Order: sequence, then structure tokens, then C-alpha cells
Amino acid sequence: MEKTDAGGENAGAPGASGTAEPARRAGTGGMTRRALLVGVGAAGGAGAMFAAMGALGLAPGSQERSFAPPQRSDFTLTGRGAAKVVVLGAGVAGLTCAYELGKAGYDCTVLEAADRVGGRNLTLRGGDRLPEMDGQTQTAEFGEGVYFNAGPGRIAPWMVTMDYCRELGVPIETFVNNNASAYIYTQGMTAPVRARTARADMYGYIAELLAKATDAGALDRALTGDDRERLLEFLRRFGDIGQGFAYRGSDRRGFAVYPGAVAGTPLPGPSSLSEVLAAGTGRAITMDFGVEQAMPMFQPVGGMDAIVTALAREVGEDRIRTGTRVTEIRNLPDGVEIFHSDGVTRADYCVATLPPHLLARLRHNLGAPVTAALREPVVTAAGKMGLEYGRRWWEIDDRIYGGITETDLDITHIWYPSYGYHGERGLVVGYYNTGTEAEIYGGLSHAERRNRALTQGKKIHGEKYRTELRSSVSVAWHRQPHIEGGWARFPFYDDGFALLQSPAGRVYFAGDWLSHLVAWQAGAMESARKAVTGLHQRVAGGSS
Repeated sequence: MEKTDAGGENAGAPGASGTAEPARRAGTGGMTRRALLVGVGAAGGAGAMFAAMGALGLAPGSQERSFAPPQRSDFTLTGRGAAKVVVLGAGVAGLTCAYELGKAGYDCTVLEAADRVGGRNLTLRGGDRLPEMDGQTQTAEFGEGVYFNAGPGRIAPWMVTMDYCRELGVPIETFVNNNASAYIYTQGMTAPVRARTARADMYGYIAELLAKATDAGALDRALTGDDRERLLEFLRRFGDIGQGFAYRGSDRRGFAVYPGAVAGTPLPGPSSLSEVLAAGTGRAITMDFGVEQAMPMFQPVGGMDAIVTALAREVGEDRIRTGTRVTEIRNLPDGVEIFHSDGVTRADYCVATLPPHLLARLRHNLGAPVTAALREPVVTAAGKMGLEYGRRWWEIDDRIYGGITETDLDITHIWYPSYGYHGERGLVVGYYNTGTEAEIYGGLSHAERRNRALTQGKKIHGEKYRTELRSSVSVAWHRQPHIEGGWARFPFYDDGFALLQSPAGRVYFAGDWLSHLVAWQAGAMESARKAVTGLHQRVAGGSS
């Protein structure tokens, strides 16, 4: 999917195909409609040109171009004004909706049940409190400069999230997603190994097996003579295999003593093919193969919540009402009514960005099919723990600077910080798990979660993992008030998904759950832009 700068203008006219159009007269001075539109576009941008096309009956039925944000100038040719919109939820989707609509002068009110903005975009610092639905509350005791991204923690460069960071002036830095010096540990191993070692052994043996099969003629029906030689040359390099196509290990595996003034001492080994296969490292060494995880990745400087802080600043604090729990949505012939803990808010339109399982519980008159569609997404539990240490032992002792240790334990991952290098203290993500593992951890008290996570992490890093701990905080997203889940995903992108892509009367829907980037901020932003585009075209076009 092509991503463009948020807020950028598309130089092409909406729906333009390059097909010649007859020169139809606009009515005065012999000016054609095409010339009029070109002039409007030059003066007011793509948004103004689209409004003009709507007024002239030339706008396409659907938007087949990159997103162009609404602008105040979009209404100048129609004589219409921007509408009043109430946005439900001050998470990433809700704030993005209010931000984009605000560019065109819409009167937006954002209602948020929690006492903060951001939704699952949550960064915890020293003194922050984290309540859960059962009443237990944690208070972060982190030192100065230490933070914990309890929700999203990384951004792929192709995601629209990066465009918003640029537009909003949020500085970014590299997030180390793949580090050859991090560990892999599975229950099929006797001890953890460095990621580089596990990868070198698996690639080496795969290359040996395929090269021997190729040399023996097993692939002759699929390969020409030239193909065969090219494949063998690739496999020699891919697996670092030697004479007779045998994998015997190499310095790709790492060193017991690294080279310097004298020659280094390579690690002994490798293990046998049977042992390598039995370790089950497949998931760990392919974790970053997907487009969503491939390096380089990025993070905002100082914490992921810099994004929602910037969005909220642009929306305006006076337009965001926290501590306001919505109880009912009413579609009216000429608007909407939203009933909430502080009373009733009336608006022309509503954009509902709450999690679908929470929206399904609200009283409304949107119809039974909408309720059924909102109940379709499957909610996934997710949990995370931040472990603060007074000494950055992972850098000093293990030479690990950022990156992730992959395991098949119930902690799933250990993340090392991609900021504050060589500082006095730092924070390790002690687990980031989902599904059954997250539910198990979520059912424990924080102290029990910590003890379980330390017991597992000690298998990789030894006793210091427990004894040098300074403080900790854990989050169970399925136990977070007003959220109740890590994310929600439609099991099938069919009728229910399609139904909620369109408005129910004057109520629109948005959220990462209504995108093909579930659990990513980019999904929330893309969905918000789709809802904003549809609403704005409706208002600018004058339809009710």
C-alpha cells in the first residue's frame, strides 16, 4: 500500500485517468470547467478542487487517490460551513479524526472515558499510576529519564505513523528490532545462544542439504546447468559452507574471544543438525522477515506518547473531555445525540472509535446488523512488563545494545532499550505476551507477574536478572478499564467489516480493528483518514 505524507497534497485531480475530456464551458468568459478546476486547485489546493468538482457534479463516487486532508478552503465554493462532530474515544484513531477534521474548521468534541488521552498508546514514567479493572493499582517508581512504552513500541518506516511524526514535529530515533547479539532461548536448548549463532547454524545446514541435493542431481528437472551453478554459488555464500558442501561452522557464529590485537577464538561447534532442528528456532530467526517487522524501525524520542501529546495539542485541550463515559448513541434525522456521564452532547455527525466489543454494549438505534458486526471481532489479550535496573548490565556484561531476545517461554520476548545507551540505569521489557500466556499473567497480582517473569528471564541472563532489579510495572491490556483487550480482529474481512466501513446514518466508525493493520497505530490512523474522507465529502457535497 502506498503511503504519502500526511497533510500533503496530491498533484493529480481526484479520479483523473488521463482520458481526454471534451472542453465544456463553465458559462462565463469562455472558460472551460477543466481550466476552472485547475485554477481552483492552484489557489486552494486539492481539497478546494474536490469541493469544486462536487459543486459541478464532477466528483467521483469513491476516492481513488492518496489522502488529502480537509481544508477550510474546501467550503468556499459551496457556501456551506463545516459541521459539528462528536468523536468517541481519545485514542490514536479518535485524535487523528479530530485533528484532520479540525483543519477544515469542523467543531469537534472528543469524549474519552479515561482520565487521559492515548488509549493503548501509553508511556509510563516515574509517579504515573496504572489502575486495573479489579481495583489493583500500580505506581511507577522509575528514575529520571526512564520510561516504559506499555503499548505500541515501534514503527515501520513505510507506515503513515511516520508521516504524522514528521507533520507534528515529533522527533524519532532508531528502534533496534533485530540484534545479532541478543539471545534465542527455547526449551529445546540446554542454554541460550546468540541470535547470530542460531541463524548461522540453521542457514548453514539448510545450505548444506540443498547444495548436496542439487549436486546429486535431485533438482535437475527444475534447474538448467547454469541455474545449478548459480544456486550452488549462492548456497556457498548463504550458509558459509565449505568443501564437499559441508557446514562445519564459521566465524559467523560469533567468538568466545573477539579478535583484536591478537586473533580471536571462534565459538566451538556447531551443534549437530538434529540438535539445531530440535531447538525449534524457526519463529525466532524469522521474526523480522515480515514487512511490518523488518529493520530499520523507529520510535519517538522520549516515549511513544509523544505522538498523542502532539495530536492532542493540535486538536486543543478544550475540545477533549476526559472522564466522560458514553452510554448511548442516538441517530437523529438531522444529527446525533450522545448520552454520557456528564449529560448529552448534540452534533451533526459522530465518529465512534471505541473498541468494537465496547461499542457493541452501548445502547443505540443503529440497528441489529451493526450490533452483530461489532460483536464479530475477536479480542486478543496482551500483557507487558517493564523492569528497571540501576545498571545497564545488558550493555556492560552482554554487549547487547537494543534488540529483542526471542523465547518460547511464556514471556515470549525480552526487549532491550533503544535509547539511553551508556546511561546509569535503564528499562528492559521483561515480557510482551499475548493470548493464553497474557491471560495467565493478567490473572496474577503484579508481584506474582514480576516473580514469574524474573524466574523465566533468569534462565537467559542469570541471577543478576533478579538481584539487580530496581523497580517494575506491568500492564494487562484485557484488564484495562475502557479498553479491555490488546486488540480486536475480524476473523474474516467480509460482511461485518464491510458494513462498518460505511456510516450507520450519521455515525461513522474508525479504529485499527477496522483496518488491515490491526494492533498498529498506523491502522488506527488509516481508518481515521478513511472515515474523515467519507464524512468530509458528505458535508462538502451537501448531502444529509
